[in-house]
Amino acid sequence: MEEYENMTVAELKELLRGAKLPVSGKKSELIARLIESNDSSEEVAEEVDIEDVEMHEEDDDTFDDDDEEFFDEEWDQIHTARQKPVLDDVTKANLSIRAAQMKKQPKFRRQEWYRYYRLARTGWRKPKGMQSKQRLNMKYRTPMVRVGYGKIAAVRGLHPSGFEDILVNQPSDLDGLDPERQAIRIGAGVGNRKRAHIHDRADDLGLRVLNRRKIDRKGDLK
Repeated sequence: MEEYENMTVAELKELLRGAKLPVSGKKSELIARLIESNDSSEEVAEEVDIEDVEMHEEDDDTFDDDDEEFFDEEWDQIHTARQKPVLDDVTKANLSIRAAQMKKQPKFRRQEWYRYYRLARTGWRKPKGMQSKQRLNMKYRTPMVRVGYGKIAAVRGLHPSGFEDILVNQPSDLDGLDPERQAIRIGAGVGNRKRAHIHDRADDLGLRVLNRRKIDRKGDLK
């Protein structure tokens, strides 16, 4: 029970997917589901023959000390699996189409971006000069933004992972969101105190935070 409490929602959902169990619900529901599956698996394990147990003991003899060092707890903290959305086949196909379109899209650069460094760092601006070679579509200039470069409309606005990107500024904004389809992005003006509350609330509801940051919880932030 304590092991599950210390795990994140994403890690709990990975265990549920491995056991072929539903991954929807709050963190407490996920933990209860895992405990029920463990109890049922223990009942099945008691019915295993003695011969199978002896075979496993022989296999354990070949376990080296190097393997013990490999399965260290520090190794598990290197990478944490990110939460994935539950998508239908049509949405997955549309996302792959959009990814292919993104690869073919050229870089839209401002006029004379190669001459002035400040222009290369800023976003797109449409050229408006009467004699602008970029506006006149000369081949030796970069292309302009046009409607034809638009992506597939069915998944427009979705995060690359497939989640619907929801902007939140307070913990109450998380109520009513679907953790299987929606992920949250915390506003840039939110302070660390409220941001920490949003992180905790999102973990309880099983929501993924797209722009999660490390917060050093000292003093009043604990």
